[in-house]
Amino acid sequence: MIATVEGRPARAPADAGAVALSLVVCTRDRDAVLGDALATLDRLRCRRSWELVLVDNGSRDGTRARLDAFAARATVTVRVLGEPRPGLGRARNAGVLAARGAIVAFTDDDCYPAPDYLDAVLAVFDDPAVGYMGGRITLFDPGDDPVTTRDVPHATPLPPRSFVPAGLIQGANMAARRDVLLAVRLFDPELGAGTPFCNEDVDFVARASAAGYAGGYFPGPCVAHHHRRRSAGAVGRLRAGYDRARGAYYAKQLLDDGPVRREYARALYWSLRGVPARPAVRELAGALHYAAHRAARALR
Repeated sequence: MIATVEGRPARAPADAGAVALSLVVCTRDRDAVLGDALATLDRLRCRRSWELVLVDNGSRDGTRARLDAFAARATVTVRVLGEPRPGLGRARNAGVLAARGAIVAFTDDDCYPAPDYLDAVLAVFDDPAVGYMGGRITLFDPGDDPVTTRDVPHATPLPPRSFVPAGLIQGANMAARRDVLLAVRLFDPELGAGTPFCNEDVDFVARASAAGYAGGYFPGPCVAHHHRRRSAGAVGRLRAGYDRARGAYYAKQLLDDGPVRREYARALYWSLRGVPARPAVRELAGALHYAAHRAARALR
């Protein structure tokens, strides 16, 4: 049987494997701030073959025109496509289904990969046991709040059927083998920025781990995040969103009934106990919101 994603076959394109790595970057309504990120991507070099896949997720500004203009003058191989339905999970899936690389890497439209990023990602996958990975995320502008970073110098391996804590691997810097992505039916299209629930990134990792694939966090591949949030209000809103997303993520793993369901139940319990009242309430609200969403979907 051919797995499908929202009714479409979840299979590689006919020329899959034509390049060693595809780097997928999704964006929406970012015309005003995309210039630096695109310039950084155009400067990337790799010892092996690679391509850049840019996905416009239904932008209403000049983002698509900017992407097309960049592709026309770029010094690297660039493919631009559109996914009009909102949601980062859907946009990432569109990128994967179009990508030709045996390895598919992901970063965000406000991140700047290090010059050796592509080689560092491929070096991780030189180990045939690695099915997926997350990498280091540093702060580009020291004036921004460090809330989005993951700057840990040591690796964290995740054997098959591991508990995957929220935040360990982030979509701003992650990669997987194409075969692993297809085996677990890609990203959940109901998750990701642009939907009520984020964490499409770590949810993919949890499902890949539950399916028997190994991976982990590796500090070699590094991107710098330029998120531009400095005010207390902006940072507070971001943290609140993370709290709700964490609760929804743990609730989803419980409802999916995977092989480490008990560990996710324990993680949700201790997470709620270990944080101040307001974040705990938000996390619980996220869990209940996702559970209600699943129940409503089951009744359709």
